[in-house]
Amino acid sequence: MNIINTPIPGVVIIEPRIFTDSRGYFFESFSQKDFDSRVRTVRFVQDNESRSSYGVLRGLHFQKPPFAQSKLVRVIQGTVLDVAVDIRRGSPTFGQHVAVELSGDNHRQFFIPRGFAHGFSVLSETAVFQYKCDNFYAPQNEGAIAWDDPALGIDWRIPQDKVILSEKDLHHSRLSEADWLFDYGIDYYAE
Repeated sequence: MNIINTPIPGVVIIEPRIFTDSRGYFFESFSQKDFDSRVRTVRFVQDNESRSSYGVLRGLHFQKPPFAQSKLVRVIQGTVLDVAVDIRRGSPTFGQHVAVELSGDNHRQFFIPRGFAHGFSVLSETAVFQYKCDNFYAPQNEGAIAWDDPALGIDWRIPQDKVILSEKDLHHSRLSEADWLFDYGIDYYAE
């Protein structure tokens, strides 16, 4: 696998080594050994999958400690714009984001560590999105920030009148008004 570092340390793009022939393709989508040695040691405990149509925007979500989550995300069909936002107060990259296009064609994966909000927008007619989490879903510890916070400057690559949101995602605070954030320098993996 090829690891592509982003401007925010710890947030990485992973490109698998793909083998193609007349039958199609093959690639190793995950190796715990390679991930631990090349990205960071993380023990994933839950896999999730969603199917969404064009314009669906999910995010920007996170879970608060002690249920903070890292995610390893990929798209198996269609195309999404996937976004990670640094929400660690005191971080040199606080409020900055990394956006990457993930598709069933490019087979890229995106690792979002604990301390980041995560979201994605669907750019194709439909998309099937899969992700691994290193902590179980804990609805009582959900957190989120507004997807359209102008201070974040995220171009979701969808016209605003075409964005489809859940009822919950319509009502999140801007980053500057958030009632809970992570703190830079705390090891949220040591919980």
